[in-house]
Amino acid sequence: MRDTAPNAIQLIDQARRPGELHVVEAGSPTAPTMLLIHGTAGSLVWWDPIVSALAEHYRVVRVDLAGHGQSPPARSYDVATQANRVSAVLDRLGAGTATVVGHSSGGFVATALAEQRPDIIRSLVLINTGPAPDAFAPQGPLSRLVTLPLVGRLIWTLRSEGTIRRGVGTAFTRPVEIPDAIVDAVRDMTYRAFTQAPRASLAYIAQRSMPARLAELEARVLVIFGTEDRRWRSQSAASYHAVPNARVELLPGVGHTPMLEEPQITTKLILEYDPSAR
Repeated sequence: MRDTAPNAIQLIDQARRPGELHVVEAGSPTAPTMLLIHGTAGSLVWWDPIVSALAEHYRVVRVDLAGHGQSPPARSYDVATQANRVSAVLDRLGAGTATVVGHSSGGFVATALAEQRPDIIRSLVLINTGPAPDAFAPQGPLSRLVTLPLVGRLIWTLRSEGTIRRGVGTAFTRPVEIPDAIVDAVRDMTYRAFTQAPRASLAYIAQRSMPARLAELEARVLVIFGTEDRRWRSQSAASYHAVPNARVELLPGVGHTPMLEEPQITTKLILEYDPSAR
Protein backbone atom coordinates (compact mmCIF):
# COMPACT_ATOMS: atom_id res chain seq x y z
CA MET A 1 0.00 0.00 0.00
CA ARG A 2 1.26 3.48 -0.85
CA ASP A 3 -0.23 6.59 0.77
CA THR A 4 1.80 9.70 0.07
CA ALA A 5 -0.47 12.46 1.39
CA PRO A 6 -3.23 12.87 4.05
CA ASN A 7 -6.03 12.58 1.48
CA ALA A 8 -4.18 10.55 -1.14
CA ILE A 9 -5.97 7.79 -3.00
CA GLN A 10 -4.96 4.45 -1.60
CA LEU A 11 -3.26 2.17 -4.10
CA ILE A 12 -3.25 -1.50 -3.19
CA ASP A 13 -1.23 -3.92 -5.27
CA GLN A 14 -2.61 -7.39 -4.59
CA ALA A 15 -0.10 -10.19 -4.11
CA ARG A 16 -1.01 -13.24 -6.18
CA ARG A 17 -0.48 -16.96 -5.99
CA PRO A 18 0.83 -18.85 -9.03
CA GLY A 19 -1.70 -18.62 -11.85
CA GLU A 20 -3.60 -15.70 -10.37
CA LEU A 21 -4.04 -12.39 -12.13
CA HIS A 22 -2.11 -9.31 -11.09
CA VAL A 23 -4.54 -6.85 -9.51
CA VAL A 24 -4.24 -3.21 -8.44
CA GLU A 25 -6.90 -1.28 -6.52
CA ALA A 26 -7.44 2.43 -5.98
CA GLY A 27 -10.02 4.42 -4.03
CA SER A 28 -12.11 3.63 -0.98
CA PRO A 29 -12.82 -0.07 -0.33
CA THR A 30 -16.38 0.88 0.70
CA ALA A 31 -17.19 2.68 -2.57
CA PRO A 32 -19.04 0.99 -5.47
CA THR A 33 -16.71 -1.24 -7.47
CA MET A 34 -15.53 -0.40 -10.96
CA LEU A 35 -13.52 -3.03 -12.84
CA LEU A 36 -11.22 -1.94 -15.69
CA ILE A 37 -10.17 -4.53 -18.29
CA HIS A 38 -7.49 -3.71 -20.89
CA GLY A 39 -7.31 -4.98 -24.46
CA THR A 40 -4.97 -7.29 -26.37
CA ALA A 41 -1.26 -6.63 -25.75
CA GLY A 42 -2.27 -4.06 -23.14
CA SER A 43 -1.95 -3.98 -19.39
CA LEU A 44 -3.52 -2.20 -16.46
CA VAL A 45 -1.21 0.81 -16.97
CA TRP A 46 -3.27 1.84 -20.02
CA TRP A 47 -5.88 3.09 -17.52
CA ASP A 48 -3.47 5.34 -15.60
CA PRO A 49 -4.76 8.68 -16.98
CA ILE A 50 -8.32 8.15 -15.69
CA VAL A 51 -7.85 6.16 -12.48
CA SER A 52 -7.45 9.08 -10.06
CA ALA A 53 -10.67 10.76 -11.18
CA LEU A 54 -12.63 7.50 -11.10
CA ALA A 55 -11.22 6.59 -7.68
CA GLU A 56 -12.87 9.66 -6.18
CA HIS A 57 -16.18 7.83 -6.69
CA TYR A 58 -15.32 4.14 -6.96
CA ARG A 59 -13.29 1.30 -5.62
CA VAL A 60 -11.33 0.93 -8.86
CA VAL A 61 -10.05 -2.56 -9.58
CA ARG A 62 -7.63 -3.09 -12.48
CA VAL A 63 -6.39 -6.47 -13.68
CA ASP A 64 -3.67 -7.69 -16.00
CA LEU A 65 -5.26 -10.45 -18.06
CA ALA A 66 -3.38 -13.75 -18.33
CA GLY A 67 -0.17 -13.40 -20.34
CA HIS A 68 -0.31 -9.60 -20.12
CA GLY A 69 1.44 -7.12 -17.84
CA GLN A 70 2.48 -8.83 -14.63
CA SER A 71 0.10 -11.79 -14.93
CA PRO A 72 1.65 -15.13 -15.93
CA PRO A 73 0.92 -16.84 -19.25
CA ALA A 74 -1.86 -19.41 -19.41
CA ARG A 75 -2.79 -22.46 -21.43
CA SER A 76 -5.96 -20.84 -22.74
CA TYR A 77 -6.76 -17.29 -23.84
CA ASP A 78 -10.35 -18.17 -24.63
CA VAL A 79 -12.54 -15.16 -23.80
CA ALA A 80 -14.92 -17.10 -21.56
CA THR A 81 -11.95 -18.51 -19.64
CA GLN A 82 -10.47 -15.03 -19.27
CA ALA A 83 -13.82 -13.82 -17.91
CA ASN A 84 -13.91 -16.70 -15.45
CA ARG A 85 -10.49 -15.69 -14.11
CA VAL A 86 -11.67 -12.10 -13.69
CA SER A 87 -14.80 -13.33 -11.93
CA ALA A 88 -12.59 -15.18 -9.45
CA VAL A 89 -10.73 -11.92 -8.76
CA LEU A 90 -13.97 -10.11 -7.90
CA ASP A 91 -15.05 -12.95 -5.63
CA ARG A 92 -11.67 -13.01 -3.90
CA LEU A 93 -11.87 -9.27 -3.28
CA GLY A 94 -15.45 -9.44 -2.05
CA ALA A 95 -16.23 -6.71 -4.56
CA GLY A 96 -19.98 -7.29 -4.80
CA THR A 97 -21.68 -5.77 -7.82
CA ALA A 98 -19.54 -3.86 -10.29
CA THR A 99 -19.57 -1.51 -13.23
CA VAL A 100 -17.24 -3.15 -15.76
CA VAL A 101 -15.27 -1.12 -18.30
CA GLY A 102 -13.51 -2.90 -21.15
CA HIS A 103 -11.21 -1.39 -23.76
CA SER A 104 -11.13 -2.98 -27.23
CA SER A 105 -11.01 -6.77 -26.77
CA GLY A 106 -11.28 -6.16 -23.03
CA GLY A 107 -14.89 -5.36 -23.87
CA PHE A 108 -15.31 -8.98 -24.99
CA VAL A 109 -14.08 -10.19 -21.60
CA ALA A 110 -16.40 -7.71 -19.87
CA THR A 111 -19.35 -8.99 -21.90
CA ALA A 112 -18.46 -12.63 -21.26
CA LEU A 113 -18.31 -11.82 -17.55
CA ALA A 114 -21.81 -10.33 -17.78
CA GLU A 115 -22.97 -13.48 -19.58
CA GLN A 116 -21.53 -15.68 -16.84
CA ARG A 117 -22.36 -13.52 -13.83
CA PRO A 118 -25.29 -11.19 -14.61
CA ASP A 119 -25.98 -10.96 -10.88
CA ILE A 120 -22.81 -8.95 -10.21
CA ILE A 121 -22.87 -6.55 -13.20
CA ARG A 122 -24.48 -3.13 -12.68
CA SER A 123 -23.56 -1.80 -16.12
CA LEU A 124 -21.03 -2.18 -18.93
CA VAL A 125 -18.86 0.42 -20.60
CA LEU A 126 -17.25 -0.64 -23.88
CA ILE A 127 -14.48 1.58 -25.24
CA ASN A 128 -13.61 1.07 -28.92
CA THR A 129 -14.80 -2.52 -28.81
CA GLY A 130 -15.45 -3.89 -32.29
CA PRO A 131 -18.89 -5.49 -32.66
CA ALA A 132 -18.01 -8.19 -35.22
CA PRO A 133 -14.99 -9.55 -37.16
CA ASP A 134 -15.75 -7.47 -40.26
CA ALA A 135 -15.24 -4.32 -38.17
CA PHE A 136 -11.55 -5.13 -37.75
CA ALA A 137 -9.29 -2.87 -39.82
CA PRO A 138 -6.26 -4.41 -41.63
CA GLN A 139 -3.06 -3.66 -39.74
CA GLY A 140 -0.38 -3.77 -42.40
CA PRO A 141 2.18 -6.35 -43.59
CA LEU A 142 4.26 -6.58 -40.38
CA SER A 143 1.20 -7.37 -38.28
CA ARG A 144 0.26 -10.14 -40.71
CA LEU A 145 3.79 -11.57 -40.83
CA VAL A 146 4.08 -11.78 -37.05
CA THR A 147 1.17 -14.22 -36.99
CA LEU A 148 2.97 -16.72 -39.28
CA PRO A 149 4.51 -19.46 -37.10
CA LEU A 150 8.16 -19.49 -38.21
CA VAL A 151 8.53 -15.96 -39.56
CA GLY A 152 6.46 -14.56 -36.72
CA ARG A 153 8.61 -16.13 -34.02
CA LEU A 154 11.74 -14.73 -35.67
CA ILE A 155 10.22 -11.25 -35.84
CA TRP A 156 9.15 -11.56 -32.20
CA THR A 157 12.66 -12.56 -31.14
CA LEU A 158 14.18 -9.58 -32.97
CA ARG A 159 11.63 -7.00 -31.79
CA SER A 160 13.14 -3.71 -30.60
CA GLU A 161 11.80 -0.86 -28.53
CA GLY A 162 11.34 1.15 -31.72
CA THR A 163 9.34 -1.64 -33.36
CA ILE A 164 7.12 -1.97 -30.30
CA ARG A 165 6.54 1.78 -30.12
CA ARG A 166 5.55 1.90 -33.78
CA GLY A 167 3.12 -0.96 -33.27
CA VAL A 168 1.62 0.53 -30.12
CA GLY A 169 1.41 3.89 -31.89
CA THR A 170 -1.37 2.60 -34.16
CA ALA A 171 -3.62 2.74 -31.09
CA PHE A 172 -3.49 6.54 -31.15
CA THR A 173 -4.56 9.21 -33.59
CA ARG A 174 -3.76 12.19 -31.42
CA PRO A 175 -0.20 12.77 -30.13
CA VAL A 176 0.36 10.63 -27.04
CA GLU A 177 3.60 10.12 -25.15
CA ILE A 178 3.77 6.34 -24.82
CA PRO A 179 4.91 5.44 -21.29
CA ASP A 180 7.83 3.03 -20.95
CA ALA A 181 5.58 0.74 -18.89
CA ILE A 182 3.36 0.14 -21.94
CA VAL A 183 6.38 -0.79 -24.07
CA ASP A 184 7.81 -3.01 -21.33
CA ALA A 185 4.52 -4.90 -21.00
CA VAL A 186 4.53 -5.78 -24.71
CA ARG A 187 8.21 -6.75 -24.64
CA ASP A 188 7.58 -9.11 -21.70
CA MET A 189 4.73 -10.97 -23.42
CA THR A 190 5.33 -14.45 -24.77
CA TYR A 191 4.86 -14.96 -28.50
CA ARG A 192 2.05 -17.41 -27.77
CA ALA A 193 0.13 -14.89 -25.63
CA PHE A 194 0.66 -12.16 -28.23
CA THR A 195 -0.80 -14.27 -31.04
CA GLN A 196 -3.34 -16.49 -29.27
CA ALA A 197 -5.17 -13.76 -27.32
CA PRO A 198 -6.33 -11.84 -30.43
CA ARG A 199 -7.30 -15.08 -32.19
CA ALA A 200 -9.46 -16.01 -29.22
CA SER A 201 -11.04 -12.54 -29.26
CA LEU A 202 -11.98 -12.76 -32.93
CA ALA A 203 -13.36 -16.26 -32.37
CA TYR A 204 -15.63 -14.90 -29.63
CA ILE A 205 -17.30 -12.31 -31.88
CA ALA A 206 -17.30 -14.67 -34.87
CA GLN A 207 -19.39 -17.08 -32.85
CA ARG A 208 -21.90 -14.32 -32.00
CA SER A 209 -21.65 -10.58 -32.53
CA MET A 210 -21.44 -8.18 -29.64
CA PRO A 211 -24.86 -6.58 -30.31
CA ALA A 212 -26.46 -10.05 -30.35
CA ARG A 213 -24.81 -10.97 -27.06
CA LEU A 214 -25.61 -7.66 -25.36
CA ALA A 215 -29.24 -7.75 -26.49
CA GLU A 216 -29.78 -10.78 -24.26
CA LEU A 217 -28.37 -9.09 -21.18
CA GLU A 218 -30.28 -6.78 -18.85
CA ALA A 219 -27.24 -4.64 -18.07
CA ARG A 220 -27.13 -1.03 -19.23
CA VAL A 221 -24.41 -0.45 -21.84
CA LEU A 222 -22.39 2.64 -22.71
CA VAL A 223 -20.36 2.44 -25.92
CA ILE A 224 -17.57 4.99 -26.37
CA PHE A 225 -15.87 5.02 -29.77
CA GLY A 226 -13.21 7.28 -31.29
CA THR A 227 -14.16 8.19 -34.85
CA GLU A 228 -10.54 7.94 -36.05
CA ASP A 229 -9.88 4.42 -34.77
CA ARG A 230 -7.28 2.63 -36.91
CA ARG A 231 -7.92 -0.82 -35.43
CA TRP A 232 -11.73 -1.11 -35.48
CA ARG A 233 -13.83 0.69 -38.10
CA SER A 234 -15.62 3.41 -36.18
CA GLN A 235 -18.74 3.29 -38.38
CA SER A 236 -19.34 -0.20 -36.98
CA ALA A 237 -20.31 1.41 -33.65
CA ALA A 238 -23.71 2.16 -35.20
CA SER A 239 -24.64 -1.52 -34.83
CA TYR A 240 -24.79 -1.04 -31.05
CA HIS A 241 -27.87 1.16 -31.46
CA ALA A 242 -29.85 -2.07 -31.90
CA VAL A 243 -29.06 -3.08 -28.31
CA PRO A 244 -31.77 -2.22 -25.76
CA ASN A 245 -30.48 -0.01 -22.91
CA ALA A 246 -27.40 0.94 -24.96
CA ARG A 247 -26.06 4.45 -25.45
CA VAL A 248 -23.41 5.21 -28.08
CA GLU A 249 -21.01 8.16 -27.78
CA LEU A 250 -18.69 8.99 -30.69
CA LEU A 251 -15.59 11.08 -30.00
CA PRO A 252 -14.58 13.11 -33.10
CA GLY A 253 -10.87 13.12 -33.91
CA VAL A 254 -10.07 10.46 -31.30
CA GLY A 255 -8.44 7.15 -32.17
CA HIS A 256 -8.50 3.69 -30.65
CA THR A 257 -7.67 4.71 -27.08
CA PRO A 258 -9.89 7.49 -25.69
CA MET A 259 -8.69 7.07 -22.10
CA LEU A 260 -5.19 8.10 -23.21
CA GLU A 261 -6.13 10.53 -25.98
CA GLU A 262 -9.06 12.23 -24.22
CA PRO A 263 -8.97 11.14 -20.57
CA GLN A 264 -11.13 13.97 -19.23
CA ILE A 265 -13.94 13.43 -21.73
CA THR A 266 -13.77 9.66 -21.25
CA THR A 267 -13.98 10.00 -17.47
CA LYS A 268 -16.85 12.48 -17.71
CA LEU A 269 -18.87 10.13 -19.94
CA ILE A 270 -18.38 7.21 -17.56
CA LEU A 271 -19.27 9.20 -14.46
CA GLU A 272 -22.36 10.78 -16.04
CA TYR A 273 -23.54 7.42 -17.30
CA ASP A 274 -23.25 5.38 -14.11
CA PRO A 275 -25.70 6.48 -11.38
CA SER A 276 -23.63 4.73 -8.69
CA ALA A 277 -21.02 7.50 -9.08
CA ARG A 278 -23.47 10.07 -7.72
